[in-house]
Amino acid sequence: QVQLVESGGGLVQPGGSLKLSCSASGFTFSRYSMSWYRQTPGNEREFVASISSIDRVTNYASSVKGRFAISRDNGKKTVSLQMNSLEPDDTAVYYCQSSYLNSWGQGTQVTVSA
Repeated sequence: QVQLVESGGGLVQPGGSLKLSCSASGFTFSRYSMSWYRQTPGNEREFVASISSIDRVTNYASSVKGRFAISRDNGKKTVSLQMNSLEPDDTAVYYCQSSYLNSWGQGTQVTVSA
């Protein structure tokens, strides 16, 4: 059974940082690319960042490039998203996604507010 479990969300002030983590199980983690998406109420889920399986090529949405960094630990079966210089527009539910069967986690809320 595929499971993706996100953690690390919370409330942070503008300009602050948060690190999200996603723990994976139920598939061969190292073989699949991983991504982060986010969604706000009334809007479609949008791409944030991705990292490929072996060579760890990363890709970012233009809105987060230079502020966010995605990484993965194939030994621990985790993917992380370091978020710096957070802005109120980064407020959303953040989801972890695997290219294995297009699997999704349950999401973690990130709120950027003073």
